[in-house]
Amino acid sequence: MTTRGRQKAGKAQPSARLPEVRLPPLRPWAGAELEREGDYDGLDFTEVDLVGQMASGARFMDCGISRCALDETRLSRARILDCVLDGVHGVGTDLAEATLRDVEVRDARLGGTQLHGAVLERVLVRGGKIDYLNLRTATLKDVTFEGCVLSEADFAGARLERVVFRDCVLRRVDFTAVRMKDVDLREAAELDIARGIDQLAGAVISPAQLLDLAPAFAAQIGVRVAGREP
Repeated sequence: MTTRGRQKAGKAQPSARLPEVRLPPLRPWAGAELEREGDYDGLDFTEVDLVGQMASGARFMDCGISRCALDETRLSRARILDCVLDGVHGVGTDLAEATLRDVEVRDARLGGTQLHGAVLERVLVRGGKIDYLNLRTATLKDVTFEGCVLSEADFAGARLERVVFRDCVLRRVDFTAVRMKDVDLREAAELDIARGIDQLAGAVISPAQLLDLAPAFAAQIGVRVAGREP
C-alpha cells in the first residue's frame, strides 16, 4: 500500500541525534589499493576507482570519500567513523557487519548494498537513491533518512531506535520481524510497505498514512471490508 504527503508536527516524538562531522584538513590518499585490516585516518578519497577492492576489517576515521566508484568493493566488518561519503556510486558494495558511526552519506547512487548485521549510529543519509538495500538484522540507532529514495529496502529482523524517514520515498520496503522504538514515518513522502505491516509497533505514522494503510491492517488481522448489500 502507498501513502503520500507530509504531516504537521503532532505529539512530541524523540528525534534522532544527527552526526556532527567536522573533518580536519585531509591528505590525499596516495595508495594503489585498499588493504584488509588497513588503517585510514584523515585521508581524502576523491574520484578514486575502488571497484572490486578488498578492505575487510579496515578502519576509516575522519575521511572524506567523494564521487568514488564502489562496485563490488568489499568492506565487510569495516569501521567507518566520523566520515563523509559524498556522491559515491556502485553496485554490490559489501558492508556486511560494518560499523558506521557519526557518518554522513550524501547523494549516493547505490544498488544491492549489503549492510546486513551492520551497526549504524548517528548516521544521516541525505539525497540520492539506493536500490535493494540489505539491512537484515542490522542495528540502527539515531539514523535519519532525508530526501532520498529507498527502493525495495530490506529491514527484516533489524532493530530500529530513533530512526526518522523525512521527505524520503520508501518503495516496497520489507519490515518483517523488525523491532521498532521511536521510529518516525510521518514525514515520509511515500510509504509503500511490501511486508511486515504488522511490525509497526513502536513507530508513529500520520492520520493520512493510517487511512491509506487501513486495508492492509484489516487484511493482516483477517477482517474483510465490503460495502453493505442493497
